[in-house]
Amino acid sequence: MPTYTLEHKDTGEQKDVLMSYDELQQYLIDNLDWFRVIGPPPALVTQTGNTINRTSGDWKDLMKQIKKGSGSGNTIKT
Repeated sequence: MPTYTLEHKDTGEQKDVLMSYDELQQYLIDNLDWFRVIGPPPALVTQTGNTINRTSGDWKDLMKQIKKGSGSGNTIKT
């Protein structure tokens, strides 16, 4: 079930509610002092750069073994 962020029109208080979309619509009809805040999720996970450079030495060694055993026409980058 999705989580929605609601804000009180007068106080600015925000709260997160866990309910279906239909339940949210009914809640907003029944509680006119609240509205839905639309924006990015509170905890957005991102990554930049090359993941292979952040891996352990064991993983890099395994990739080198796979590349060595895969033949001369391989395209594996280590």
